[in-house]
Amino acid sequence: MADNKFVYFFGGNKTEGKNSMKDLLGGKGANLAEMANLGIPVPPGFTITAEVCVQYLKDKAYPAGLLKQIDAAIARLEEVSGKIFGNDGNPLLVSVRSGARVSMPGMMDTVLNLGMNDITVLVIAKNTDNPRFAYDSYRRFLTMFGDVVLGIEHEKFEHALSEKKRSLGVRQDTELDVNALKELVEEFKLIIEKETGEKFPQDAHKQLMMAINAVFESWNNQRAITYRKLNNIPADWGTAVNVQAMVYGNMGETSGTGVAFTRDPATGHKRFYGEYLINAQGEDVVAGIRTPRPISTLKEALPAAFKQLEEIYAKLENHFRDMQDIEFTIEQGKLYMLQTRNGKRTAAAAIKIAVDMVEEGLIDKKTALLRIDPNQIDKLLHPMIDPKANLKAAATGLPASPGAAVGKVVFTAEHAEEMAESGEKVILVRAETSPEDIGGMNAAEGILTVRGGMTSHAAVVARGMGKPCVAGCGDVVIDIKNRVFYAGYCMVNEGDYISIDGSTGHLIIGQVPLITPEVSGELKTVLQWADEVRTLGVRTNADTPNDAKVARDFGAEGIGLCRTEHMFFGENRIPVVREMIMADTEASRRCALAKLLPMQREDFVGIFRAMEGYPVTIRLLDPPLHEFLPNHEEAMEKLMELQKKGAPADEINKVKKVMERVEFLKEINPMLGFRGCRLGVVYPEIYEMQVQAIIEAACELSNDGMSIVPEIMIPLVSHVKELQIVKKQVIKIASDVMAEKGVKIDYKIGTMIELPRAALTADKIAREAEFFSFGTNDLTQTTFGFSRDDAGKFLPAYIEQSILEHDPFAVLDQSGVGELIKLGIDKGRSTRRDLKIGICGEHGGEPSSVIFGHKVGLNYVSCSPFRVPVARMAAAHAALQEEEMNKK
Repeated sequence: MADNKFVYFFGGNKTEGKNSMKDLLGGKGANLAEMANLGIPVPPGFTITAEVCVQYLKDKAYPAGLLKQIDAAIARLEEVSGKIFGNDGNPLLVSVRSGARVSMPGMMDTVLNLGMNDITVLVIAKNTDNPRFAYDSYRRFLTMFGDVVLGIEHEKFEHALSEKKRSLGVRQDTELDVNALKELVEEFKLIIEKETGEKFPQDAHKQLMMAINAVFESWNNQRAITYRKLNNIPADWGTAVNVQAMVYGNMGETSGTGVAFTRDPATGHKRFYGEYLINAQGEDVVAGIRTPRPISTLKEALPAAFKQLEEIYAKLENHFRDMQDIEFTIEQGKLYMLQTRNGKRTAAAAIKIAVDMVEEGLIDKKTALLRIDPNQIDKLLHPMIDPKANLKAAATGLPASPGAAVGKVVFTAEHAEEMAESGEKVILVRAETSPEDIGGMNAAEGILTVRGGMTSHAAVVARGMGKPCVAGCGDVVIDIKNRVFYAGYCMVNEGDYISIDGSTGHLIIGQVPLITPEVSGELKTVLQWADEVRTLGVRTNADTPNDAKVARDFGAEGIGLCRTEHMFFGENRIPVVREMIMADTEASRRCALAKLLPMQREDFVGIFRAMEGYPVTIRLLDPPLHEFLPNHEEAMEKLMELQKKGAPADEINKVKKVMERVEFLKEINPMLGFRGCRLGVVYPEIYEMQVQAIIEAACELSNDGMSIVPEIMIPLVSHVKELQIVKKQVIKIASDVMAEKGVKIDYKIGTMIELPRAALTADKIAREAEFFSFGTNDLTQTTFGFSRDDAGKFLPAYIEQSILEHDPFAVLDQSGVGELIKLGIDKGRSTRRDLKIGICGEHGGEPSSVIFGHKVGLNYVSCSPFRVPVARMAAAHAALQEEEMNKK
């Protein structure tokens, strides 16, 4: 490890770290050091590096020399604070907190008031002349130590606390007197002894090492693992540990604690935003146990501290040039800063803050773009309640995370995950959420909590996930035993539908109509900035004029994939398609195709019109023909029904013929069967009809003065000779149509590269193709040998066991499928230097896959209409990252 230095001190005029050391000190430790460097009041302490965590988790042992460095840091802390750790006369208490290099709110563990024991509690009670404060701190420490370090269920302590309040007839923790707290301390120690078989450890040094171990181990607790997977955080980073002198917000009415943001994290508006509690410790705010007060009222409660806090938050935002999430404690009127970090924010807030900070001169456009995660754009386009709907809220809570959601009520995170896996949309309803609920929160459409404020766990995590959240909805009463909740006069059962609006805090019983917002305002601005820097084109996958229009409104520069088979499933078309499939001769097949021709032509007229001036890549019929026929079971049921009611023989024979055809076309593995260009080779009349429709539509609009750019794509080519045969047909039909119409259309012929052999022989295929489009869905299937329809049975286990880092159908497999793409590009352009190349699988809108596409030299990516803005932002990130790399 670097220089064998494992412990970095901060505060008391000796600060060894700085903000740039996040990888080593974690975000919290690095920023505590930076605040100390800026002269901001920070309780002194020290950080044990994340490198130690990695070694400890690997070897279950600490590096040589660590314990001596910890002892030296404690000695320095004693010198600065004037107190002695583990001393009976003037005891120093510390907090032990985690701190990864990126923010993971609530996912790892914290212990406060460490060093408290049966002797120090008496000394602190005497020294502060506040025995209630001393015993309140002791019972808090026992709860945290028992939960975090000893692994005792938190609920056991909470149950004892609730019983004590019930027996005394009080509701708030702050209403418990010193005698009640003394009794709780004894009860908590008995719980620890009963659960562990050992007495609570009284030695402060032993407590510290046990707590450090526990915080390191919390890097691998289930909620942290889940959070890392959801946010693509590497498992080998580890967490730093921060040991810091305690300051107390629970010393009476001149003390308090709070969490605040330098701007509104929900909307991005420039206003100081947050909450605080008087006579409380920091965990009380984020846990949502008590409903906090708005930060603006602190001005009246503790004006001097509030004025200092305003000065500090402005200083921090100007220094870090980003919106800050801060934690503070006020101890008997004196302000201490416990943390600052770049604040998590909603997608809307991220974009507004980025634009505003450019206008304020804090950052430039490129910095603003890099601060916007492309996935946030996707979240911003999530639905909202239709403003035309006339709705009445059954209850109103706090608008903790914007957006709207509709789903069935569930009361546990586990149930939310189960329901979501079965395809149900759910709303997670909880008294308050805890870090253990992370999986259920991710599975739910939205979250509703009874308690907690705008900075509670539910609010912070929901905003980070882009999930709607209504928090602190006190009008809701949950009866968990009977699986119901009450909102006013309404009773809602588990499984009933509700709707929530995270922008207004409204809870609505039943399902409400949702709409998707448009690209406008700040979002339009940042996407224009993205377009200024990106070099990668962005097209859309669209099969209808409406989809094409939506995509163009979202900034699509053409269609990269128009799947013609989707046009055949209309109610008035499927009978004609089936007539074509059932035909016994070419003549009868052509007769059916003649009926489809005007329908296809009209489709292409609409799509070309919507995309005027932009290229439209049309894939000729790709799927196996049996997909257009009823399956064998459906046909059998129909036959039995006809026979039962004594239908005429010709009707029965017609169904029998369908069954025979279904049986004839049946394939063991249709994904690798009679589909794609193989249809065009065996039944050329199918592709002839489609090409005729495409060129006739282009001629019609060209005659109207419109610029039409058709690209005809031949699917599933594995051998250049397949392409040669089908290409010859395409050219003949196109030439015949143009000659008949007297119009010249500048069209291109290309192919999909979706089979490994096609990539391996791309140099030969490029002699015939004017463009390539990598069909990454099928290329992934054929490279892995996975069927996308069946892989769901085992892919979760593969990801769980780290065989695969991601689902390869969601995130492009760059080391396998990506290598084939690079090979295909290199080989293709070795034959045809100006070969235009794109991808049109689902990966075309996934940010890391878009960035990969930029790196390997694609001309464009193509994705679904609503992911076009995501791809535009990802393409900008790719260009800016390349620019930064070139500077190094």
